[in-house]
Amino acid sequence: MREQLLDSDDLGLQSSDQFAKIRIEFGEARGNRFGVGHLRAFHLPASEPKDAALHETFAGIIDIDTSVSRDPEAGVDSQNANTRFHALNVAEAEHMRTIGTNLYRMIIRSILSLSLFASPAFAQPVEPPPALVATESTQWKPAAELKPPALNREFRGVWVASVANIDWPSAKGLSQQQQLAEMTAILDAAAKCNLNAILLQVRPACDALYPSDLEPWSEFLTGQSGKPPEPPYDPLATWIRETHARGMELHAWFNPFRARHFKSDKPDAANHVSNAKPDWVRAYDNLLWLDPGVPEARKHSLDVILDVVRRYDIDGVHLDDYFYPYPKEGAPFPDEASYVSYQQGGGALAREDWRRSNIDEFVRSMYGEIKKRKSHVKVGISPFGIWRPGFPPGIEGFDAYAKLSADARRWLREGWLDYCAPQLYWPTDSVKQNYARLQDWWTANNDQRRHLWIGNYTSRIEPADAAPEKPSWSADEILRQIEVTRTANRGLGAPSGNIHFSMVALLQNRRGVADALRAGPYAQQAAVPACAWLAPEGSQPPTVPTFEINATTGDQIELRMTTTTDSAATRWAIQARYGETWRMAITDATATVSIRSKTSLGDINAISVQAIDPFGRESKAGVMVKVSTP
Repeated sequence: MREQLLDSDDLGLQSSDQFAKIRIEFGEARGNRFGVGHLRAFHLPASEPKDAALHETFAGIIDIDTSVSRDPEAGVDSQNANTRFHALNVAEAEHMRTIGTNLYRMIIRSILSLSLFASPAFAQPVEPPPALVATESTQWKPAAELKPPALNREFRGVWVASVANIDWPSAKGLSQQQQLAEMTAILDAAAKCNLNAILLQVRPACDALYPSDLEPWSEFLTGQSGKPPEPPYDPLATWIRETHARGMELHAWFNPFRARHFKSDKPDAANHVSNAKPDWVRAYDNLLWLDPGVPEARKHSLDVILDVVRRYDIDGVHLDDYFYPYPKEGAPFPDEASYVSYQQGGGALAREDWRRSNIDEFVRSMYGEIKKRKSHVKVGISPFGIWRPGFPPGIEGFDAYAKLSADARRWLREGWLDYCAPQLYWPTDSVKQNYARLQDWWTANNDQRRHLWIGNYTSRIEPADAAPEKPSWSADEILRQIEVTRTANRGLGAPSGNIHFSMVALLQNRRGVADALRAGPYAQQAAVPACAWLAPEGSQPPTVPTFEINATTGDQIELRMTTTTDSAATRWAIQARYGETWRMAITDATATVSIRSKTSLGDINAISVQAIDPFGRESKAGVMVKVSTP
């Protein structure tokens, strides 16, 4: 058992009469190479000497797990840190979270290169070299002439739905420990499938899965509208941190106008829009809906989205197919009052055109306002897969243009999206809703050459024990859809990835679909396609990164990457060559990365590192090759 004394300020805590120091005890690493650090935190009062153990207050335990393996066969591991807090009592819970969170931030920046964890199991801090310089004692030298393969680029996303507890959390009112365990299971399963993006639903019904001054906590999170998590924590911030730590993107998914879902059981909080602004809200079918025809309602939804963009390090903003509600036969949406108000203000559009103009204005404003604040944040929408019946000829089905007032073709043509994810939720052998022909239609109407990432109904794969009368797709259907999308990928503006609805099918590995993805189309990792049009005019991609080999331990080679550029790197693309075969991993830019020196493919003989900036642009490769020492 080792211990370290830290100033409270080092851990983000303010010194007070209650305590001025934090004593951290930690055990030796166990398990794999980095293992788990098990820490016990104690408060030391300011008025007592440092060694006054009898006056210490035991605060709790922090477990820090710093091992996340991404591609064992390829030999590339991304070393990250996860924290679990076990407070002795509620009063200490906030202190423990603050300590753990800031320890996490310290660790993730240099992954246990801190003197705090100076034990044989952990690396010592080393100053980064000014360049890739080989010495007589090293086994590696720079090799600018060696060109690694081009980065594999493909969007591989998954929707994580909170509404009705479809994916996360799996039930209302779970404990924080249960919620975090489910989050970890989802992210680990996504990483194991070599996905690279999580689309997390953070606003299912004018509520929030994060602390907000604009809307109440979601019933689907805590079991009661407006009730905060106990003990307090920020689920969205945690999702972002843990997703990025695994080298993946996180897109915040909003439902812009649904105000209450039929799976809600309890009354909405007093500050919910249905109570605070009832004149904005319409009851329709078994739902409550913000009326998009009320300008103040549109502004409220936009303000909610911009609040998240401002406060959180998200990679994208995502909307689904719900604008005006799906119609109930014989029951028109009750927006007579807002339409009359529009007419009295001089408006002359017919009601259906006016409804579309409301949604168009919302999408246009959302895109522009997000870019004013953070130009790198991607904006995407996943519309119903058929724009209108007859487009292309022979296609039949629901008319989203007329019924949902969703003119997704216009949004693409105007460039109000960075990616469009049409929900092609039909099998590849369907004639009237043909997957390939619909995909080609969306490509042909992508005038601004933005990304097309096709939505796939992976949850149509039912569990193996589902009732016989419940028809199920096979895993092969999803593999065929991915192949159809890949076959159509012929450059910018063509389909370049897929998004799976929803995570539960992959988490449960229904009928082997997760195994099939890992063994087939997602066997190797891929980087998210770049959005170069978002980069400021005249800006340059990242410069060639420098990296050093900190240590070689057993069959592991440890890398530390640094780079200097006006466009800071957010991720590293690391390629390692074993024999004649290259393997790639995408990691968070703050991570120290462990590379296996040998796999079944052979011995490692070359390493390439490229920086990826917030717009997805990649640097040229910094390459080192293994040489024989004198």
